[in-house]
Amino acid sequence: MNEMIDYLQSSWWIFLLRGIAAIVFGIMAFVWPALTLSVLLVLFGFYVLIDGIFGLIDAVRYRDRLPRVWPLVLESVLGLVVGLMVLLWPGVTSLVLLMFIAAWAVVGGLIRIVLAFQIRKEITGEWVLILGGILSILFGGLLVALPQVGLVTLVWLVGFYAIAFGVLFVMLAFRLRKLGTAADTFA
Repeated sequence: MNEMIDYLQSSWWIFLLRGIAAIVFGIMAFVWPALTLSVLLVLFGFYVLIDGIFGLIDAVRYRDRLPRVWPLVLESVLGLVVGLMVLLWPGVTSLVLLMFIAAWAVVGGLIRIVLAFQIRKEITGEWVLILGGILSILFGGLLVALPQVGLVTLVWLVGFYAIAFGVLFVMLAFRLRKLGTAADTFA
């Protein structure tokens, strides 16, 4: 355990650099959301494509040892197709993802409203379910009506996460540095 602590203390500056990089990325996501979305889509496309290629190679390599290799082949081919689609049509891909989110919100909202009316005799406060359902439907409708705003919001959420993650890593780095300095003082 001491080896791990010693390693972490001696490499505190790596956490600092990672934290700063995450904060810079998060700020860039807020300043240039369209560029950030494009870069994220390209990275995702390459990831899924490479994952599909390696999955297919693996499935072919172990086809004699696996009784059912077709699910691995199917998953790999799906990865290849999705990866190519994201790389060839990034705008369409992001819009389709957003429409799936919108459909999920609308259908989920409708289900909550129906559920509220079905259980209104057994519980009190069914209006909370109805209100939640209405808000979900409105959210889904806004995503359909204003898809660019929805995509920008998605990028901003990623940016917010990156900034929060970066701040935590910077705090960790300084804490590790302080522990290392305190250990050197007592040694």
